[in-house]
Amino acid sequence: MNGILLSIALFVSSFVFSQHSIVGKWKTIDDETGKVVSVVEIYEAKGKYWGKIVELTNPKDRDKTCVECSGTDHNKPILGLVVIKGLTKVGNEYTNGKILDPKHGKLYKSIICLEGKDRLKVRGYIGVSLIGRTQYWERVK
Repeated sequence: MNGILLSIALFVSSFVFSQHSIVGKWKTIDDETGKVVSVVEIYEAKGKYWGKIVELTNPKDRDKTCVECSGTDHNKPILGLVVIKGLTKVGNEYTNGKILDPKHGKLYKSIICLEGKDRLKVRGYIGVSLIGRTQYWERVK
């Protein structure tokens, strides 16, 4: 009997945990138009969190490259580009990593946190987190 209860408890806790993780696919929303621009898939590798663009909604953007990016991201295709780089989970936030704006080629410090199971608060900033921009992404269902 105790084994069955333990199994049920583990199943329920793993389900609840999976609903409270940033891992998954997220729709990015344009600040000006409010329309979905892309889908970013966030995944975990070696204790850090990364996100790559797996879909672009505008067919004209699908062959674009990141001409404004520097370093190893320069001229890489935007589709497949890793835009969330090396975040670590600290409490309820994912931080100590970077986020890339492929439109302008800028790399920012980043803090990401869940605001409900299907809404993600994504903040990119320079220096201190007061100087930056926040977007809200929606989970792909």
